[in-house]
Amino acid sequence: MTQLVLYTTSHCHLCEQALVLLIRLKEQYAINWITKEISDDDDLIEKYGIRIPVIQRIDNQSELNWPFSENDIVMLIKA
Repeated sequence: MTQLVLYTTSHCHLCEQALVLLIRLKEQYAINWITKEISDDDDLIEKYGIRIPVIQRIDNQSELNWPFSENDIVMLIKA
């Protein structure tokens, strides 16, 4: 199973769209994710503040910055 992190913040409509993509892909691929709220951590705000939503693979730290599609996520999890 591929473990992911979805970096997000509250009231972010793009983050909500990214979550919908992950939910759809979970039906087809062995993925699991945790959601990380960046506003709780100054370092995360500095790193991801203008790039969210961001999906990161836990095992190899590779990341996808918004905008991304279902296909982009599939390429990330198959890499």
